[in-house]
Amino acid sequence: MSDLDRWCLDALSVDFDGRFQLDDISWTIQPGEHWLIAGANGSGKSALAAVLAGAGDRLSGTCSGLPDRVALVSYEQQAELIEAERRKDDADILDVISEGTPVAEIIDSVSQDDELAETLIDALGLRPLLDRAFRKLSTGESRKVMLIRAFTSNPELLVLDEPFDGLDHDSLWWLQAHLRDLAKTVPMVIVLNRFDECPDFITDVAYVDDGRLLHKVKRDDERAFAEVRQLLHLQTTDLELPPGDPAAQLPSLNDADPLVRLTGAAIRYTDNTVFEDLDWTIEANEHWQLSGPNGSGKTGLLSLITGDHPQCYVNDIQVFGFQRGTGESIWQIKQYIGYVSTALQWEYRVSIGLRNVIISGFYDSIGLYGKSTDAQKAIADQWLDLLGMTGRFDEPFNSLSFGEQRLLLIARAMVKHPPLLILDEPCLGLDDINRQLVLALIERICTTSNTTVLYVNHRTQDQIRGINNHLALQ
Repeated sequence: MSDLDRWCLDALSVDFDGRFQLDDISWTIQPGEHWLIAGANGSGKSALAAVLAGAGDRLSGTCSGLPDRVALVSYEQQAELIEAERRKDDADILDVISEGTPVAEIIDSVSQDDELAETLIDALGLRPLLDRAFRKLSTGESRKVMLIRAFTSNPELLVLDEPFDGLDHDSLWWLQAHLRDLAKTVPMVIVLNRFDECPDFITDVAYVDDGRLLHKVKRDDERAFAEVRQLLHLQTTDLELPPGDPAAQLPSLNDADPLVRLTGAAIRYTDNTVFEDLDWTIEANEHWQLSGPNGSGKTGLLSLITGDHPQCYVNDIQVFGFQRGTGESIWQIKQYIGYVSTALQWEYRVSIGLRNVIISGFYDSIGLYGKSTDAQKAIADQWLDLLGMTGRFDEPFNSLSFGEQRLLLIARAMVKHPPLLILDEPCLGLDDINRQLVLALIERICTTSNTTVLYVNHRTQDQIRGINNHLALQ
């Protein structure tokens, strides 16, 4: 790849048999770059890799400069080759069952370097299998054959989709070393589900979600690289939300009561009616998105629920089984609510460690002023694990990025597993990667907990899977 060469996808949209679509992909691979394509399952990683090898039906946009010799190794290509072998049997008019194409012939059909092929065959332990039919190999064995075909085809670009899957320990070690050596002369694009397998020669990361290329990050940008790693951790980890503290259980609620019921609610001032005649019921495990323009009353509506608005006592409001204005205290209400907002983040300026920030959620305090229990420390550490912050329990809160602080405050709000979690513009002030981090955590809460989420936002694109109810103020 000369200094004059670069490979460009410009506003490219590609369809894959009506099953999946890549949209508006703009991406440039410069000389000397090796890329990792990352993203959650189903995000479009493999589709993007396959486009470099000419797959898919182009709907719009352009590709320029892509080389003629692109070697692709993927499960889809592997399956296509096996299916082609099966079709040979179907086409046999003499009803003679074919033994299938032997491994040696499968390799020879594309190899441009017989000496290298022989070396790789021995290195990957395929010598005893050369006469065996390709379709009769195990998944790991057939993956080795696909790798040898790619390496010996004299590629100008090597595209490897999950190259380490299915390989035994010795083969995996050999492949990692071989790729490191090959990277000195051949550009590579590698797709991985496990971010911790990222080879050290990778220079750039492309993060894909829902068929779109959302982030392009340089490997040496330590902050951005760490944020992408954390985002993938939140999206792909199998960890469930940590449990609550058994010693600090909230008083139980009546299952027959809604969490919140407003009847004919209104906020009025002398010269302005913010909203009126609002009926709204929030049932347990019924997630809501609240939206509306500035001045529509979103924050005022939230404060009616939390009891912070003076007009909550002149409205017909039932919260957690309490009818407002019948002698309940504000703390009886707030014990059932977790709350996160930009204003809270501005107020949370105490310089304490990350573990203690989370533990402070048990006490609804800004800072921690009492001694925490061993159980609370263990729960907080589990939250740090979930957030991709393992081992950072003593790191000062005020040293974190704005987005990381927001994640910690959501964990703080969730640590007691409140029946209702109110997130007031949780993505406000965040860059794209940190916004994705926060949305991923909220989605995890919606899908793996019994907490009902009330999510307030302005941006229509900040949708969260699991939130199916919407109240729009005018």
